[in-house]
Amino acid sequence: MRVLVIGATGVLGVPTVTRLLAAGHEVSALTRPGSRLPAGVTGDLFSADSLVTALRGHDAVVNLATRIPRKPTSKKAWAPNDRVRSAGSAALAAAVRRVEEVRIVVQEGISFVYADGGSALLTEDAPLKPGVVTASSVTAHANVAALTDRTVVRLRIGTLLGPDRMTSALLAAARRGAPLILGSRSDWTTAIHPADAASAVVAALDAPSGVYNVGAPAVLKRDLGAAMAAAAGVRRARAVPKWLVSRIPLAEPMGRSQRVDSTKLREATGWECERPVPGPDWFSED
Repeated sequence: MRVLVIGATGVLGVPTVTRLLAAGHEVSALTRPGSRLPAGVTGDLFSADSLVTALRGHDAVVNLATRIPRKPTSKKAWAPNDRVRSAGSAALAAAVRRVEEVRIVVQEGISFVYADGGSALLTEDAPLKPGVVTASSVTAHANVAALTDRTVVRLRIGTLLGPDRMTSALLAAARRGAPLILGSRSDWTTAIHPADAASAVVAALDAPSGVYNVGAPAVLKRDLGAAMAAAAGVRRARAVPKWLVSRIPLAEPMGRSQRVDSTKLREATGWECERPVPGPDWFSED
């Protein structure tokens, strides 16, 4: 299959390209003008005309584009990411309508949009509660879902934790006393290693249209915190109380209890996590 990947240089994009190639797909990456990325196809994510040109010659497009801020402490800092997800997905949907040969669209998204579920398993039909920085993910899904004449797969991905820049920054901050847990230690959370998320993206090319959760089996926040504390070399993970997190709009979604269930994707495609339990192998380059 000929696949165009948007966001190919990101935390999820890099391992996705690797796994697409390993699966025998022909892969192109959307790049900005002047980029030297191998197999790059020049295009502008916010221009439907530009994307039409980039999409030609492909059977599928995988949109993994995000722009997560280095200092995610203000709504303004998240504005570029919101634009990528909202305006970018709208331009992509408009372009796909004009390129008949593109039959499959895979759109990234996040599982933080689910409302607090307590200890209940959250399937794809669970209630949503979009927040300040998560609403654009719902918009992106809605934009591509309108492509009713194509196979459109929308992913709700758990927290990406691995040997990447953002995780390394979290661990470094923990060594300086920053918290690793937002909310109650006895609540649930759903994370996933980027390599496993990438294999899910590849598997999604064979899934029927719909929404699919992507995560390792959910764990208690205290257990994930312990694994991250060990990786950071600190004795115990510090936590911000749930009542306090609930008063911080940017952080509130991360304070929820979300026991997300990925059975639907496994049953549809046979996808499985190779790293189902957070541990040292999640944070090592090997």
